Amino acid sequence: MINEIVSFANNVLWGEYQVLIYILVFAGVWFSLRLRFIQLRHFAYMFKVMKGSTQGDKSGISSYQALCTGLSARVGTGNLAGVAMAISLGGSGAVFWMWVIALLGMATGFAESILGQLYKVRDDHKEYRGGPAYYIRAGLNKPWLAVLFALCLFLGYGISFSAMQANTITDALNHTFDISSVYSGAVITVIAGIIVMGGLRSIARFAELIVPFMGLAFILAAVAVTLINIQQVPAVLMDIFNSAFGLTEAGAGALGAAIKNGIQRGLYSNEAGAGSVPHAAAGATPVPNHPVAQGYVQMLGVFIDTMVLCSCTAIVILLAQGNIGNEMEGIRITQNAMTHHMGMSGDMFVAIIITLFSFTSVVANYAYAESNLHLFKLDNIYGRTGYTLLYLAMVFWGANASLKEVWNMADMALGLMTVVNISALMLLTPTIVNLTRDYQSKLHTTNKPEFKLADVKIQGKTEDGVWS
Repeated sequence: MINEIVSFANNVLWGEYQVLIYILVFAGVWFSLRLRFIQLRHFAYMFKVMKGSTQGDKSGISSYQALCTGLSARVGTGNLAGVAMAISLGGSGAVFWMWVIALLGMATGFAESILGQLYKVRDDHKEYRGGPAYYIRAGLNKPWLAVLFALCLFLGYGISFSAMQANTITDALNHTFDISSVYSGAVITVIAGIIVMGGLRSIARFAELIVPFMGLAFILAAVAVTLINIQQVPAVLMDIFNSAFGLTEAGAGALGAAIKNGIQRGLYSNEAGAGSVPHAAAGATPVPNHPVAQGYVQMLGVFIDTMVLCSCTAIVILLAQGNIGNEMEGIRITQNAMTHHMGMSGDMFVAIIITLFSFTSVVANYAYAESNLHLFKLDNIYGRTGYTLLYLAMVFWGANASLKEVWNMADMALGLMTVVNISALMLLTPTIVNLTRDYQSKLHTTNKPEFKLADVKIQGKTEDGVWS
């Protein structure tokens, strides 16, 4: 009965009816228009706002740490296996539509992140907590909807997603290095436990050390592959654009597949609108001291995830087309492409990178769910210990399990999270627009915007003492 309900929900959300794709595309267009395409107008400023972003305070992490934490959750199997699946199912044109949805998703990511900042609270340990459940409760005064979102978050990010990422790691290590899943799963669980026991600060410190390293390593490898095959690059780019608009021999049928798979995999990868990254955004001490500053930071995260890292995977695969075999999907396509370019070291490189990508997601997922314990009055030693033990048990179990049913449950949880979050964002659009206008107005007059509650009309109310 439960499996039937889950299957039906996923068919509506992700499958035949693809409700989520339409919702997320609409949200991207909506916020791009309402914010006057801020992702394009303020593209350069998105990088400038990171200046001075390495400083936090006793209540929060730095904006740079929040960016790395957000990226550690975003960057995972979707950047390697997801892109490969988009190309295998939708052709090279899927890459173009992945770029389009990333540009639209930057506006959605901006919107949800500034709300995470505005409606954040301080817990009993004087640390910032926030996310969709918090802005639903405080901004819309709908506690029941906040609880629904938090429960879906616990089911998805708190339990299922970490198990799946652990499974991806052990499978890659077993395939390439013949390491037993039991041993690698035990090591993953122990290391994850050591990191997450320190809470968000510990996770943020880990993210700021690992994320730049793994991202730069993958980018440099892709650049090297591109330079070696530079004569083929113009033809690959031309093929991407021609396929994106059905101008190749495959025709209109391929056009539909390219649009569907490009949009779907782009959404899976950057998570804009899912309601996950606002938890990292809420934990930051923004520089300048204004909620909108964190919107720019996390908008940059969407750009790096899809426009940079996913593009690196795409170019590596497309430059090896015809030399990676057929009848494959997912991570094996990426591994074979790297092997074609780099020899046997390419397979090992992908195994190591997917291990780093997935492990950072494992620990970041913990932080997102743990931040919602405050809502249930479980932000104490008993609540945290109980959740941590459940989380670690799922990581170890997932490392050694067949996860088809858990994947389905996680997809449903993520889908419901997204529906709830996008609905809240739409209802809170006036606050999003007012905050953005206040920031941009002060930026033009003072060059260092400072947020004051009295200057902006917002819906609901923020916690006393956070912004007042």
